[in-house]
Amino acid sequence: MHTLAAMAGPELRTRARFPDVPHDAGQYESFYLKASHPTEPLGIWIRYTVHKRPAENATGSVWFTLFDAAAESPYAAKETLPAPGSGTDHYIRVGDSRLAPGRAEGHALGASWKLEFDSREAPLFHFPRDWMYRARLPRTKLLSPDPMTLFSGRVEANGRTLELDCWPGMVGHNWGSEHAERWIWIHGARFDGPGGESAWLDAVLGRIRLGPVTTPWLANGVLSLDGVRHRLGGPERTFRTRVAETPHSCEFVLPGKDATVRGHVGSDVHNFVGWVYADTDGSEHHTVNCSIADMTLTVERKDRVDVTLSLSGGAAYELGMRERDHGIEIQRFDD
Repeated sequence: MHTLAAMAGPELRTRARFPDVPHDAGQYESFYLKASHPTEPLGIWIRYTVHKRPAENATGSVWFTLFDAAAESPYAAKETLPAPGSGTDHYIRVGDSRLAPGRAEGHALGASWKLEFDSREAPLFHFPRDWMYRARLPRTKLLSPDPMTLFSGRVEANGRTLELDCWPGMVGHNWGSEHAERWIWIHGARFDGPGGESAWLDAVLGRIRLGPVTTPWLANGVLSLDGVRHRLGGPERTFRTRVAETPHSCEFVLPGKDATVRGHVGSDVHNFVGWVYADTDGSEHHTVNCSIADMTLTVERKDRVDVTLSLSGGAAYELGMRERDHGIEIQRFDD
């Protein structure tokens, strides 16, 4: 039987799902990238998305955010167009904006970009078991085609031109019929600390609504340290996972078989962008994201000295939620 890792290249790694969705079904799909300056609190977050309500045609959107801690707030732009597409040589196309293996180009209102990146790491399949990608639950599927990569190229936005030269970041992908009731995404790469130059963390946590019940936090992710991937979370570790989140920071404990990661991620409120994320049933989440957050990790491994890793102004923290009193301005773009 083929494993997910074996299928990464020809199947799950490059193929978009939305072209195969029946007309009477609903689905959303997102390909996204995040890159941050190697030494300064300056970064970008770009998304290419598809949204399809049941019995309606799919629309595509291109989202762009420029984060700069020296600015009053992030600069954000979004365009929505009909008839998104995919192909054998790219993940997704929205208008003439494309994301493909090794390259990203596009525009959204006043922003444009042309980037290249190399695949330094094998894809990360967040779910630890193959059946979780085939089953009805969880309703959101996710993987990172490039959980750690370096971006180079040019970005123009808000009257500025940025020349990217080996900015660390990642490329992610998720899809499904329904967002989690509540979710967190955290990512960091190129930390300070022992082994930190090559280390990265990519983890997603979710609380899932099952009828009237909402589950505890379910974590799925990986810490790569000293060239070894330590899988974190999983269904069997739900009750040892600890999360204390606010709209602008999060304390967490992510247990794994070979390592446990205790950490903090967050930033000042003015460094966050807020968006509306729509579900296919018409409901909505508010989603806040900072891709220039600070992150500190303590890594505990059996029979090893604990390692502390830190990252200033280069981590990502995202929170998806139902509440509206989070205090972060929501961009005026429909989803």
